[in-house]
Amino acid sequence: MKKITVILLLCVLLASFVVGCADDKDVGSEKKVLKVGATAGPFTKILERVKPILAKKNIELEIVTFTDYVAPNLALAEGEIKANTFQHIPYFNSFKEGRELDLTTVGKTIIIPMAIYSDKYESLNQLPEGATVAIPNDPTNGGRALLLLAQAGVFELKEGVGIEATVEDIVANPKDIEIHEVDAAQTARMLPDVAAAAVNSNYALELDMNPREDSIFIEDKDSPYVCIIAVRPEDKDDPVIKEFVEAYQSEEIREFINEHFNGSVIPAF
Repeated sequence: MKKITVILLLCVLLASFVVGCADDKDVGSEKKVLKVGATAGPFTKILERVKPILAKKNIELEIVTFTDYVAPNLALAEGEIKANTFQHIPYFNSFKEGRELDLTTVGKTIIIPMAIYSDKYESLNQLPEGATVAIPNDPTNGGRALLLLAQAGVFELKEGVGIEATVEDIVANPKDIEIHEVDAAQTARMLPDVAAAAVNSNYALELDMNPREDSIFIEDKDSPYVCIIAVRPEDKDDPVIKEFVEAYQSEEIREFINEHFNGSVIPAF
């Protein structure tokens, strides 16, 4: 009788162990949902390609599309989404400081490049003395254009001025290049009237101008205007967020960006 009792007890313990193991497996394999905010266009298109990569990790990527540049960071700060990807670093820093939001970054994504175009010259080295170059007249895009022109060697900017550069920060201008500031949406349309123009890719694409193929100088992956993935600080080390960053920065996504956007979007990872 005692032997039967011992055997029954062992069976109960073994059954409990098996059930416990099964329960642990169920918890570990539970599907997780990750809500990521993005604006329409390249950002959402890329996330759609990230989705099946995460699905293999048992993570369901839910893409929340926004129609403006204010709501995604506010939604992130309020916890309505877990991450967002739609903005470059200067905008991110300016927005979170202006709104006093506690947000951080966990990885680089893409650059939607600014480029220099010309109907008259094949290189910025060919610009003649006194040539006029059109750039956007708003502080963010204007500074970006001046940095790009300085990088190309057209002129020199005051040391350390960075992304806040203005025309007054030009300290060496050997060809006496004249800068003509216009609305960002009009820079491409100025090409018949100027030697060259700095054009944001969204406006260039509207006129069937491809930054990679049609420009004479273009931003590279080291641009300070690289776009990022933003999260709340408490989620920075979340395993799901790490899986998301890894999936986004995979070779599969790099190839998709290069093949699908043909130079109008550049991988920054």
